[in-house]
Amino acid sequence: MKQNLGTLDRVLRFALAFWWLGPWALTYQTAWINLLIFIVGWIALIESFFGWCWLHDLLKIKSK
Repeated sequence: MKQNLGTLDRVLRFALAFWWLGPWALTYQTAWINLLIFIVGWIALIESFFGWCWLHDLLKIKSK
């Protein structure tokens, strides 16, 4: 798997994941919104470590 995320993009995704998965995450009364924030946080965390984003690959975007 070839990396398609640059350093700044990876750092920002990690910061977003850290915020959304930590105690500072926004909580809503609707359960599915909280679940969606949790899932997107994990996806951002995984992508920040691997440096590869499926959506960037699909749209042929390279920020590296």
